[in-house]
Amino acid sequence: MASISVFDVLGPNMIGPSSSHTAGASSIAFLAQKMAGGSIKAVVFTLYGSFAKTYHGHGTDKALLGGILGFRTDDKRIRDSFKIAADRGVKFEFVTNEIETDVHPNTVDIHIETEDGRVLDVRGESIGGGKCRIVKIDNVPVDFSGEYSAAIIVQKDMPGVIKHIAGAMSDRNINIAFMRLFREGKHGRAYTIVETDSSLPEELKEAIMQNKYVEDVMLVQI
Repeated sequence: MASISVFDVLGPNMIGPSSSHTAGASSIAFLAQKMAGGSIKAVVFTLYGSFAKTYHGHGTDKALLGGILGFRTDDKRIRDSFKIAADRGVKFEFVTNEIETDVHPNTVDIHIETEDGRVLDVRGESIGGGKCRIVKIDNVPVDFSGEYSAAIIVQKDMPGVIKHIAGAMSDRNINIAFMRLFREGKHGRAYTIVETDSSLPEELKEAIMQNKYVEDVMLVQI
């Protein structure tokens, strides 16, 4: 039988009534804004399942917007996230999708536009106890928990890229906890997600980008 900790039972330190609908939602959006890596000017949240049905009453909307603004789950500013977003000039919209049902019941798609022109689409699932996972990036299926700092590398699926990424990590004495490759198909677009035991220096991004098949590097510091 799988073991659980007391924190799985009690849930995280959080603002709001529900670990799944507030803390988990906030965590998804917090990771998404870390991945975007820039000043966000507009965001659209598409809600599925129970998120779509109860997001007003459970404060899921405030939690998602708070996460996009960079607030952690216990930040009291989440309660005022609508006003804070308006004050910062961040445009936001909530859309419900009750037609597509073949998804986790606590699922959200987040479409982000940044001030520097970056567009990012992220799908996340709130899986209970305040935990979440990212399951799609720009429509490519992935699996990323956000429990570790991570480098997310967008690349062409070609020989030598993984070796280059691992070498850049090793050169900086970074210990890899998990390393996974997700791809559209052979020699197509791929994502390598490297979760690490320590924070990641900004110079790592430049080092990984030196490979000609690497398109982008997102550093997510936890």
